[in-house]
Amino acid sequence: MLDVSIRRRVILMAGDAAADPGARRRMTSRELAIWRSLIDTTAELRAILGAQLQESGCSPADYQVLLALKEADGRRLRSSELAASIDWERSRLSHHLARMERRGLIRRSDCATDSRGAEVSLTEDGARLFRSASAPHLRAIKQCFADALTPGQFEELAGILQALQNHLHPEVSIARVGGDRS
Repeated sequence: MLDVSIRRRVILMAGDAAADPGARRRMTSRELAIWRSLIDTTAELRAILGAQLQESGCSPADYQVLLALKEADGRRLRSSELAASIDWERSRLSHHLARMERRGLIRRSDCATDSRGAEVSLTEDGARLFRSASAPHLRAIKQCFADALTPGQFEELAGILQALQNHLHPEVSIARVGGDRS
């Protein structure tokens, strides 16, 4: 099932393709093979890195939540902000937070500024799990990803990722370009 924000982007992009006659060109077999390689490689990296995280007693989903909380001011976020920052639907987040709370990794409390909201905060146990999982996780990222690329390939990849982000979010890249001119 596609995330709502992804679904919206796909619909918008489909509308853009219909409006742009140049976008009707079919992908070449080489382009499709490269796309498939990207999908297969990223899935394999996720599986390898996820298995490594599991060895530390931390699921990839746990790590994503813990990282967002670790980086937040005061190690706490409103649940709506947390959902947006990790791009999860709120119902998925709510179920996952309940499991993490039972394990003592996070704490949920009423929001002081809005009685309808809840704040999620990182507990000491959550911070400890995050620290113990981070060092081996970063070593695995280096071994499986960074060590495979030269500095030049990293720069090429950065350019490719920026081009994709600009294509997916043209309003952001336009704003950024406009902001650079002032």
